Amino acid sequence: MWGQGGEKVVKIAPSVLSADFASLAEEIAKVETAADLLHVDVMDGHFVPNITVGPLVVEAMRKRTRLPLDVHLMIEAPERYIAAFARAGAASLTVHVETCPHLHRTLQQIREAGPKVGVSLNPATPLAALDYVLPDVDLVLVMSVNPGFGGQRFIPAALGKIAELAQRVRALPSPPELEVDGGIKLENCREVAAAGATILVAGSAIFGAADPRAAVEEMRRRVG
Repeated sequence: MWGQGGEKVVKIAPSVLSADFASLAEEIAKVETAADLLHVDVMDGHFVPNITVGPLVVEAMRKRTRLPLDVHLMIEAPERYIAAFARAGAASLTVHVETCPHLHRTLQQIREAGPKVGVSLNPATPLAALDYVLPDVDLVLVMSVNPGFGGQRFIPAALGKIAELAQRVRALPSPPELEVDGGIKLENCREVAAAGATILVAGSAIFGAADPRAAVEEMRRRVG
């Protein structure tokens, strides 16, 4: 996101994938006043080797937080579930190019349902996959790990991909957010933001910290 003076404003999005789901409301409360949004990974055990949450959990989270819910659909046939997640309270819905044979149609479906429109790329997927949809989205999510599990190490090659994409989106009349998810830590967040990211998704670096709120604030300080 870009401020009124042209400066880049980097948002911090704690990923609830790394939270304690037995105390999810309490975990969310720990970052409520420090974070910009909450990142919710939806996995189906097919597109990625893990299963997480569905619309009912998203709806329950919506009742417990003022933060926008940034819902990332790492699932096959996401078009079948867009309406349900929109009704559940997703502020944004992101789908993967790898799961959408009719990508433009799926993105239009999200737009019509109401949430902000997001599109995501796996680490090995080239930016060319976005050539004909970039003007139609509100955010692009670059995966900097192979999706499916939290706590993975950042893939260094993602930095060049982020930087190249940042140049492309800044050339658009209405630049989408550039979100990065995977292996974001206090040690590398400044480098990722410098490459062009405007939203940093961090899971274990925040919810694995002794004080999650302080971890968000320290990450913000490092990228500010």
